[in-house]
Amino acid sequence: MRFTICLIMLCLWLLVVATANAAARPNILFVFADDHAYQAISAYGSRINETPNIDRLAHEGMRFDNCFVTNSICGPCRATILTGKYSHLNGFLVNGNRFDGSQQTFPKLMQAAGYATAMIGKWHLESDPTGFDHWDILVGQGTYYNPNMIRNGEPTKNEGYSTEIITDKALDWLKDGRDPSKPFMLMYQQKAPHRPWDPGPRQLDLYEDETIPEPPTLFEDYSLRGTAVNQQDMTIAETMDKRDLKLVPPENLTAKQKATWDAAYEPRNKAFRAANLSGAALVRWKYQRYIKDYLRCVASVDEQLGRVLDWLDETGLADNTLVVYCSDQGFYLGEHGWFDKRWMYEESLRTPLLARWPGTIEPGSLCNAIVSPLDFAETFLEVAGAEIPADMQGRSLLPLFHGETPSDWRKTFYYHYYEYPGWHQVRRHYGVTDGRFKLIYFYEPDVDEWELYDLQLDKNELQNVYDNRAYASVRKRLEGELKRLRAELKVPEEDPPASNLKQNAPRTRKPTAMKKAAAQREIGRNY
Repeated sequence: MRFTICLIMLCLWLLVVATANAAARPNILFVFADDHAYQAISAYGSRINETPNIDRLAHEGMRFDNCFVTNSICGPCRATILTGKYSHLNGFLVNGNRFDGSQQTFPKLMQAAGYATAMIGKWHLESDPTGFDHWDILVGQGTYYNPNMIRNGEPTKNEGYSTEIITDKALDWLKDGRDPSKPFMLMYQQKAPHRPWDPGPRQLDLYEDETIPEPPTLFEDYSLRGTAVNQQDMTIAETMDKRDLKLVPPENLTAKQKATWDAAYEPRNKAFRAANLSGAALVRWKYQRYIKDYLRCVASVDEQLGRVLDWLDETGLADNTLVVYCSDQGFYLGEHGWFDKRWMYEESLRTPLLARWPGTIEPGSLCNAIVSPLDFAETFLEVAGAEIPADMQGRSLLPLFHGETPSDWRKTFYYHYYEYPGWHQVRRHYGVTDGRFKLIYFYEPDVDEWELYDLQLDKNELQNVYDNRAYASVRKRLEGELKRLRAELKVPEEDPPASNLKQNAPRTRKPTAMKKAAAQREIGRNY
């Protein structure tokens, strides 16, 4: 009897110790959107929308104003986050590569350190997730409505809107699916607002009676730009198709969903066809259709984040949970006449980053240090009390969370984009930025061009000052930094073979002069 009592007391003591240890180490909620531009977050001064729940993280935590991605494309950024390494070292350089899940990743290390780990939502790395106690991921890019998913290796069918479904699954795991004696690390990753920007049923009419302000460079003609810009295929004027513009509905809607969708879009589409628009008027219509759908998707992401933040508050876990919100890269919302990403130009390179950690991060604080998703693995490991491997290439953000910028913090940042040939015809390039000046090298033999921008005097990056003698010292300094960083980061002289993956054949873009002439006559196709 006495032995039984002692055994019970020992078990209770072990449970108390485990619970205390879990409480001592913070939980980590990593919230990841796909293609969410900082220009579409009101905490970043958006002129076009409000994001009250994302803004909560800024008001109650820290906003980072210089978060730069290493490679502005979906899969490579995700691989960088998992490994804390640039694309050339983690082996995932372009979309279509297959992530090597056997390599070292921060979820594996956190799992070994005693964390309950889960990955829910968009994965997009071809191989199965590793290092997670639980995973439930979209198949490939996933669909906005009724997405097929894979739960711990088993295919599942789901009815509803993906942003809401992913949130439901995340909350289910937080409430009932994890070991409560352990601190948790949840990667909660949305598909939205990725192309084709299908709004959720509750957002279909949002912004419909508004005119969203146009960016000043919506009608840029590229006459001041280099070869690479004049060869791209990502313009709102030319590249968007009927599916993007909601002139045809998604293919996999239920009858009820289709009726709701048609009730919203068919009257608008009928009015559009009757107007028979052309030229600049057609481009303006396309922009309004695109940006409203994009912002509707953002509104759903924001709404669903609010559900998760409210749950943290209601359960008392908010005080001991680090919440990080980020996107896999920036996105063009009509700037330069574009949508998509890929470039080292500002709207693509810069991504939103917000972090809240009560008691550590001062509410309403700002950070101007150069940071990156490259730093997340190191940050999460240090927060968890785990050792940071020496071969990771980022740095923990923990001192920045405390409001302190180490004297040896990076002053410049290296970027490298590989995916050509590929969708949108953006040429391969790499470069360096210090936040004000940006040096870019398009290094393919048939392009071989340098660009230098002064963002203080030219925020839209329209004036290439590489050959301007007034910038000779800046150019020399950044060329030296570029050489130093490539050596320090172990960037090979030749692109790794994995960057040459054959993409679906991208269409050939019209030369800019032909495009401009066509636009002046009639840009529109027979929609």
